[in-house]
Parts: sequence; C-alpha cells; structure tokens
Amino acid sequence: MKTFLFIFVLLFSITFTNAQNTESAKKTQLINVKIDKLPSHDGHVILTLHNEQTFMKGAGLKNIKAEIIDGKVDVQFEGVTPGTYAILVLHDTNDNNKMDFGETGRPKEAFGTSNNSMSFGPPQFANAKFEVTNTDLEMNIIL
Repeated sequence: MKTFLFIFVLLFSITFTNAQNTESAKKTQLINVKIDKLPSHDGHVILTLHNEQTFMKGAGLKNIKAEIIDGKVDVQFEGVTPGTYAILVLHDTNDNNKMDFGETGRPKEAFGTSNNSMSFGPPQFANAKFEVTNTDLEMNIIL
C-alpha cells in the first residue's frame, strides 16, 4: 500500500511539474517588427530589444541583424516574456555593426525606436517603451 501511495504521489508531482513548465512556456510572446521605405538597400538593419537597464548601454536582450529585401525589413523577436521593453533600430549601411557619426556628432546612418519617437538628442527609454503582456505584438518602425 505504501508503495502504491508513493507511486501515486510521484506521478502526481511529475504531472503537476510538467503542467507548470508547459504553462510557463506559453507565457512568451512574439514581437513582429516591420520597417518600410529604408533610405537604401546598402548594408543590414540591426534591431535590438531592450529593457530599461540595457537601453543605450550596449547589446540588447535580443539582437537581430536583418537583410533588406525590396527596401523593407520584417523580423520577429521570439520568446519575449511579459514586461516593459523598447526597440532600437539602426540601418548599418557600411556593415561595421555600429552607428557612425559625422564631424558635428550627428548620426550618419538612419535609426529609429519603437513608438517612432524622434526627439533631439539620443533616444530615451521613456519615449520608446511599450508593454508586452499576454498577446503577440506587431509594430512598424520608421527610420
């Protein structure tokens, strides 16, 4: 009887654990990002997904280097957990994996952010942030 009870408890706990793992796996979302009318077909487009701690401080939580096809980019950030994020986009025309600046300090390459907030000076997380909840997102970013 003890053996039967032990096996029953073991099976129940395994089933419960698997159910929790399956449930937590479902809690990630997809962010589909589209960029139309790129200024040129040169280079690639680099998209980085950030939280407030990583924004403008280097590599993102997720990074994509996308090929430009017919003047457009259509990419997906997969497996994004609920939270507050922002996306930075750079049209890296010379494929050197960084933003290039002119002598006056202005960017030489096109860039953009989620929410299409274009203010003077560097992008701000507060202007670019968005919420990921329990649904997939689609957004268009303008460079």
